[in-house]
Amino acid sequence: MIDQTPPKNTGPEPSRRFSIAPMMDWTTPHFRYLARILSRRALLYTEMVTTGALIHGDTQRFLRHDPAEYPLALQLGGSNPDELAKCATLAEEYGFSEVNLNVGCPSDRVQNNMIGACLMGHPDKVAEGVAAMKAATNLPVTVKHRIGINGRESWEELCEFIEKVSAAGCNTFIAHARIAILEGLSPKENRDIPPLKYDWVYRLKQTYPELEIIINGGIKTIEECHDHLRHTDGVMLGREAYHNPWLLTEVDPEFFGEEAPVTSRHDALRAMFPFIQKELDRGVYLTHITRHIMGLFLGMPGGRQFRRHLSENANKPGSGLEVVEQALAKVREPEAVLEN
Repeated sequence: MIDQTPPKNTGPEPSRRFSIAPMMDWTTPHFRYLARILSRRALLYTEMVTTGALIHGDTQRFLRHDPAEYPLALQLGGSNPDELAKCATLAEEYGFSEVNLNVGCPSDRVQNNMIGACLMGHPDKVAEGVAAMKAATNLPVTVKHRIGINGRESWEELCEFIEKVSAAGCNTFIAHARIAILEGLSPKENRDIPPLKYDWVYRLKQTYPELEIIINGGIKTIEECHDHLRHTDGVMLGREAYHNPWLLTEVDPEFFGEEAPVTSRHDALRAMFPFIQKELDRGVYLTHITRHIMGLFLGMPGGRQFRRHLSENANKPGSGLEVVEQALAKVREPEAVLEN
């Protein structure tokens, strides 16, 4: 029988100096578990969960996570204050470290439900939602947003948004440094085509020094993170952290002055074995887990064979941990450097 008792959050206090962006279909519990093996300190985010799904759907499934993932934030999609308040209460009940409101997703589906980036055009509604969540939980309430949307993309309108939402009790803004174009571009195109305006996010920090301003969008390297941290309070990486997760082993030494939790990709994957087996025992298909570890050996000799073996075998009926072990054997452990 599966224990459905919500976990207790015994993890460290969240720091937003470095975080991994919420990404639909990517920041699942399986990827987050790997990310936590690679960095103890990176703040992790769930995929966006709509308030309707949480309240009327399979709440246990949407909020399920392993205590090893802490610090972990829940990202919500919604605009109804009562529903947001209810979900913020659930976030606290289930042990999350933070509750975050999505004001950045540009897809048509969420726009039709007044979710995501379209809310940039309704700062009063966002403020009402934030105030309701603040009243319902002791957790930090944060907002992830764009710097504007088409038709509402001036500096003054961005400031109006920040001022109204901060007045409602939000002290932390995670700014994707692009506008969202709500008609004519796909969500993927909205991550690439509107130009990045990092200077606008820097300017937000200069204009509102009392607020915590986190920068997001197009950041790929640790060096770029350091550059952005000269102007902002934190950096959030998205796709780069997912496709090249070994980069996360640099987070603890570079931003927190602590040793990396693991020193080899082999050790990192082996550390996942008990978790993988536990998930298999729950009835999870192996391919649902392994698709999130494909990038671990990016650029390594044998990395392509590792990915091919998983792709060709993890989806077979009855596939188990032995498939991961066989894939791992195709990648050589780097030889130790011998000192003279």
